Amino acid sequence: MISSGVMSLPAVRGSFQRDAALKELVWFRVGGPAEVLFRPADADDLAGFLAARPKELAVSVIGVGSNLLIRDGGIDGVVIRLPAAFGRIRIEGTRLHAGAAALDSAVARAAADAGIGGLEFLRGVPGTLGGALRMNAGCYGREIKDVFVSATGLDGQGRRMTFGPDDMGFGYRRSAVPDDVVFVDAVLEGHRDDPVRVRATMDQLLSEREASQPVRAKTGGSTFKNPPGHKAWALIDGAGCRGLRRGDAQVSDKHCNFLINLGEARAADLEALGEDVRAKVLAKFGITLEWEIKRVGRA
Repeated sequence: MISSGVMSLPAVRGSFQRDAALKELVWFRVGGPAEVLFRPADADDLAGFLAARPKELAVSVIGVGSNLLIRDGGIDGVVIRLPAAFGRIRIEGTRLHAGAAALDSAVARAAADAGIGGLEFLRGVPGTLGGALRMNAGCYGREIKDVFVSATGLDGQGRRMTFGPDDMGFGYRRSAVPDDVVFVDAVLEGHRDDPVRVRATMDQLLSEREASQPVRAKTGGSTFKNPPGHKAWALIDGAGCRGLRRGDAQVSDKHCNFLINLGEARAADLEALGEDVRAKVLAKFGITLEWEIKRVGRA
């Protein structure tokens, strides 16, 4: 079925790709295609597309898919993926100006090279800055909100908007920015520090992450949010779910708040396994786990 609007796409300087495979773009390596994949040439191209697109056309955004499960039926409408032109990083004093497509790890490394501390935690955050802004990503006691200065985004009509800390509405693994906003860049701030010390801290964080998480597996990162006063992994472990499987979908033996694709899992297998885990935790502890991984598309 062809979605309403995709037959009358506006002219762009970037590229449209119809029936575009997405599974190789996301960490789980599962999921169906995008009806249309749009890679804008730059922010003006993206703004022009958003302003001129048919209003009934569904639009969504993906980054590198580190915390994303695309269902097997794929995604209707236009999926926007920002290319490398949106990943540039510029240093100004103790501030980093970075495009939304910049990898969080690249932002951390750029800060270290410039002798800026306070952003080391981003070395352990998978994905891009745009996704980190959307979900207030963090680890090891630090979050985006702790280093955030401002961000620029385009709303559903292509209008440029600037967001300060109060506008973002940051909470635990979330922001309050409307869903139709596409972030294009942000400014983060750290503090002056010794580059050697900053790199040593990042190396330590990375070593701890690799020792405790299945980072080399086909995974989607932390599956569930930590409920207030609890650790999701401990609840999952306590409910007897470590190593639980549905076909080639498995709860990681190494860190049981991670689901992994052992090889030939479908998105449906991974999502159903997640629901199995939620049911077992609810039955054992009376606590309902909330998905942290974003699930999109048609089953």
